[in-house]
Amino acid sequence: MHITLPVNRARWRDIDWIIDLVTATVVPTPLGGWLVPDERRRPAVVAAVARIWIEHALLFGDAFLLKDGAAATVWFHRYRPIPPPPRYDERIEDACGDHAVRFRRLDHVLAARRPDEPHNHLAFLAAPPDAGRAGQAAAVLAGSHRWMDTLGLPMYAEVHSSADRRLFRRLGYRERHRLSRPDGVPVDLLWRPAPPVGLGGARSAVPALGVGRQPGSEVG
Repeated sequence: MHITLPVNRARWRDIDWIIDLVTATVVPTPLGGWLVPDERRRPAVVAAVARIWIEHALLFGDAFLLKDGAAATVWFHRYRPIPPPPRYDERIEDACGDHAVRFRRLDHVLAARRPDEPHNHLAFLAAPPDAGRAGQAAAVLAGSHRWMDTLGLPMYAEVHSSADRRLFRRLGYRERHRLSRPDGVPVDLLWRPAPPVGLGGARSAVPALGVGRQPGSEVG
């Protein structure tokens, strides 16, 4: 039976749209304010850093968009070690200038508690804050799960707000750890177990879905 999902698998040509969604999501948050205190520079800096990681995710993971383009998720397939983005140190300095140290501190804190076992890592839940935000976030995350469950791996997310925490728990995530960001705000590290056999897929399917996608590829 064919099932129509509420999301499309993103392609390289969708990167700019996803960057805009991530930027609109992060800029007004306390995290965005701590990363880039300068309000005028904040959108450009966040967008430049988002580009680094979204491009990398389309080579070593996946991204999904709601069919109307209102929200997106960005994932890494962490079933084996993933190299850093090309020229990462140079690009983060160029993107952030004096703020690069804050992005590096956040990266270090989050990476230190990331699980070693194979999993799919949600890097971004991009649903800008508007009247439909709650429904869009729920729809894009649930739709992404329908794709990602075919890989037969657990899912991992770093959740920075109480509203998102409630959403993730409704969708089957459970608290694994809690840590404090460099700005002192707590972050919940959540884990969603792999689907039971028969509801998901085999781990051997992982490379076929996203890893190694090249710029310009129209897989999907």
